[in-house]
Parts: sequence; C-alpha cells; structure tokens
Amino acid sequence: MASLPAAVLDRYERFSRYNSPYPAHDAGCAIDLYPGTDRAVSPVSGTVRSVRTVRCPDRPYAASEDHLLLVDCGPHVARMLHVDPDVEVGERVDVGDRLGTLVRSGFFGRWVDNHVHLGFRRPGQNLHRASGSIPIDLGVSVTGLEWDGRGTVVEAGQTHVRLDSPSGRGRRGFAALADDDGVGLDGGLVHYGGGGTFATAEGERSLLGTPIGEADGRGIEWADVAVFADDRRATGLSLFASRVPFGAKLVFREGHGFEVGDDIAVSIKPAADPIRLG
Repeated sequence: MASLPAAVLDRYERFSRYNSPYPAHDAGCAIDLYPGTDRAVSPVSGTVRSVRTVRCPDRPYAASEDHLLLVDCGPHVARMLHVDPDVEVGERVDVGDRLGTLVRSGFFGRWVDNHVHLGFRRPGQNLHRASGSIPIDLGVSVTGLEWDGRGTVVEAGQTHVRLDSPSGRGRRGFAALADDDGVGLDGGLVHYGGGGTFATAEGERSLLGTPIGEADGRGIEWADVAVFADDRRATGLSLFASRVPFGAKLVFREGHGFEVGDDIAVSIKPAADPIRLG
C-alpha cells in the first residue's frame, strides 16, 4: 500500500479517491488532487521516468490531448495524469515542486474541476495500463458534516450547482458530507458505479434517511437510488473531502435551471432506473 501524509494533502484544496468513473479508482487505488489553481505541483518526490502524450475523448469544452507522467519514487512508481508537464525525463522533483500546468482533459465531465490524478504501481507492474494501481492510505482524518438536505445555491455552472451547506466554516482540516451515522462519504452518488468512505465502515449506509448502499470497510456499492433537487432529478451528488468552505455539489448532465440565491431541498429516493455514467 502507498501512503500520502498530511504534509502532501494539505497542499491541495480538495481530494477524492472514488469520485471517478474510471477503473483506476476502483477500491481507492487512485486519488484526484484539486489545487484550486491551474498550477500543478508534485505530490511525490522522485525522478521523472517517462512522459507520454495520450489522446482524450472528444469534448467541446476540453483539450484533445492529455499526458501520462511517471515518477520513480523508489519502492513505487507514481502515475500522474492531467498535467501539461514542464519537467523532463531524468529530472528530479520533490514534493511541492512545479510539474507544469493542469490540463482541462477530455476525460472529465463538464462539472469536474481541474486536478492531478495520482496512482502508484510497483516497479515490475505494467505502468501504462489504466488499471492495476495499489491502494492509497491517507495520512489525514476527515470530519463528517451532518446535513438535512437543504441549502442555498452559491455557485451555478452549466452542469452543476454548489450549495452553502453543509458548512465546514470554523473547522480546521478536511471535511466531507456525512452519511446518517456521521461517516464522511466519497464518490459520485450514484452516477459512478461505486463510492467509498473516509473512515472504516461496514454494512448498510444511509443518507437523508434513505439507504444508499453497502460498505465493506471503505468501499461502497451504491444502491439503486435517485437524487432530486426539489422536484428536478439530478444526475447525482459529487462527494469529496475539502479543507475550504464546504457545500454539497449537485451535478446535472444537461443543465438544471437553478440560479445563485435559489433555496433547494435535496432528497434521495429508491429508483428502478438509477443514472450510471461509469
């Protein structure tokens, strides 16, 4: 297992291990690090081993090319994506050094903010295939924030809205939206195939009074449910850990009609046709 200490994670505003449709994130084996700027800084120390340009899915809002950056860290090789690198093969980088500029990648949904994707492999593994990374242990605790499902829109994008609650104001460190038992949640509920928790949890989990899935330690297999904002069906809830002012993020594939200042009541209901994007 690889680990990321607090000194690394504290360089980023947000992170998530499960909020992705891609197999690299299965079982918490990759992490997305959101710096809040377009400047990509290194989460690892080591020697640049390879830089490879890859084609992206065609998206009108995103770049057509991305880059895979491999850094030899000794016991592990770090795999990073979504950075247009300024570093070269053979160059030494340390934690906090500039890697380059974040790429608005075609691998992202429109609602996804720019970030560094990080995974680790053992040196003898296939370093280029998408799956095969080892689990990542986090050197920080994440506070679970209680929520009654209500909030006011403070940010409205084309395919997302962010609410002013639950609020992490006045707290230090990372926080996440909590389930009904106070355990912080991670992932895309339920638009991505599975999610996870920021603390060890077993058995049925629920949110806003509705069962949302079964936990097996830290992963969750989502139940068949749907997320609603008032009476409008959302694609889902985006779940992550953040150390900046928190607020639930609702995502929509094709717009939503909400504006900044609107008051919203979010609910979760059983559904025979849950939205699954990956």
